[in-house]
Amino acid sequence: MIYKVTLDGISSDMLKGFFVGWPNPPTHLKLLKKSSKLVNAIDDKTNQIVRFITAVSDGVLSAYIPFLEVLPEYKNKGIGKELVNRMLKELDDIYMIDLCCDDDLVPYYEKFGMLNSNGMLSRNYKMQSGS
Repeated sequence: MIYKVTLDGISSDMLKGFFVGWPNPPTHLKLLKKSSKLVNAIDDKTNQIVRFITAVSDGVLSAYIPFLEVLPEYKNKGIGKELVNRMLKELDDIYMIDLCCDDDLVPYYEKFGMLNSNGMLSRNYKMQSGS
């Protein structure tokens, strides 16, 4: 597995299989380009991105991690743990790092020292594609 924090050498044909079932999937490469920070896991045998994590940040005090995504066949291989650790290291000069997750994922993120918290959100599904 190769881990990259830049988009150097990344093309849209390396990003297949994500956002399955989304009614309005985003342009994946655009999403990565607009992120403040990212870490991609690339299968060195297939040259495909198999997992990624992104963060958006003001670069001073706060960051939000909106995505930790994995292709199904690459689950439970420790790649997600590696990505979270690498992202937290990328953000180690930031005061607050937030993310929202489903209840069943709370124990996963608690293993990284994250605290369970309340959150509020709003979704504008007509803008889900990012266009």
